[in-house]
Amino acid sequence: MIWLRTLFLVALWAAVALFMQWLAGDPVGWVIFCAALMAMLFWRSWRLRAVSYWAYHPETSPPASVGPWDDILAPLYRYTRARARELAETREAVQGMLAAAQALPDGVVTLNEDFQIEWCNRVARHHLGLSLPADRGHNLLNLLRAPEFVAYAHRDDWPEPILVRLAHAGQERVMMMHLAAYASNRRLLITRDVTQIEKLETTRRDFVANVSHELRTPLTVLAGFLETLRDMPADALDDEQREQYMSMMHEQAQRMQAIVEDLLTLSTLESSPGTDPRAVNLPGLLRTARQQIEALSAGRHDFAWHIDESLDVLGAETELASAMSNLLTNAVRYTPDGGRITVRWQGEADGAARFSVQDTGIGIAALHLPRLTERFYRVDRGRSRAAGGTGLGLAITKHIAIRHDAELLITSEVGKGSVFALHFPAERVVAA
Repeated sequence: MIWLRTLFLVALWAAVALFMQWLAGDPVGWVIFCAALMAMLFWRSWRLRAVSYWAYHPETSPPASVGPWDDILAPLYRYTRARARELAETREAVQGMLAAAQALPDGVVTLNEDFQIEWCNRVARHHLGLSLPADRGHNLLNLLRAPEFVAYAHRDDWPEPILVRLAHAGQERVMMMHLAAYASNRRLLITRDVTQIEKLETTRRDFVANVSHELRTPLTVLAGFLETLRDMPADALDDEQREQYMSMMHEQAQRMQAIVEDLLTLSTLESSPGTDPRAVNLPGLLRTARQQIEALSAGRHDFAWHIDESLDVLGAETELASAMSNLLTNAVRYTPDGGRITVRWQGEADGAARFSVQDTGIGIAALHLPRLTERFYRVDRGRSRAAGGTGLGLAITKHIAIRHDAELLITSEVGKGSVFALHFPAERVVAA
């Protein structure tokens, strides 16, 4: 329709020029016609300038009343507005997907077909030690030099993930990595830190092996004596031998019972929620423990008790009694006759309190201290069994400490003795 309007204007000015030519004579008509054409040309040039400016700034509104250009600018403006809305929606969707990828608990790395890094989320940067934008465009196989992962990456497909051990910041971590193809020539790497799961699985295997080993010895002894007694004639053993056999069988049965009871206690502590804390009369609890421990010692050790009668603890009485009994019993078992055992329950300047058992026993080498609270871990297995321990006492004590917001502290020196302490925070300590 633009050409029709232009043709109409030219025809209109031509008619006016002919009319003026008829009225005024030559050359008035031609002058008017030429002047009209020049005016129309200048007017359209000025409007074209406004249109040209808008073409370089399409985000602004188009100029109004630009004559024949209105028919062109209107659909262009509607088109640019629609594309701008689509672009904004697409940008928002992409930002949402990136935010979702950042929030994933697993690491995500996008790669091109040559394994060059295009993008990764924060978890992947932490898992693999990557840095964006510095590592963008670098080949992942040059940054991650684990031979098993390089071999895995060069496969034709990746139906299963792979476990890779990586050393980062002085620590070894186990990563589960899975590559997947997408968008025809892109690669997606998903990483998951399974270090803790691996440790738990190792602990579980060790625990099953240790339980089997600990129970096998007394079971073997019991089975051996029972087979002997069953196959022997009734009069083959005198009363003294029979009593000796029975005593040894009873001792092994008690040992198995102690292991099972400690295992049940440990399982209960690990699986049950903590009870509502109540004020526990710790000085009274220690008086009861004192009678039991001095009876166990039977005068073989010199005890010193320093108990603050004004301090109680918020917690579970049976659990606290078990934890303190374990520490006291260990001190008696591993302190030679004539040694000194010092027991303290005292407050500290910040309102916290500490229960400690110090002995002059055989002591423990520093390399064993971090593992003392592991189940069935023993510094000297033969000596521990001879002393009657199950290897679970300190593990139980550690769990009880955790349930009471306390900390189990261990210091020791070979040949000089050890100090086992439970440090309770101020929030758990109350006046008696």
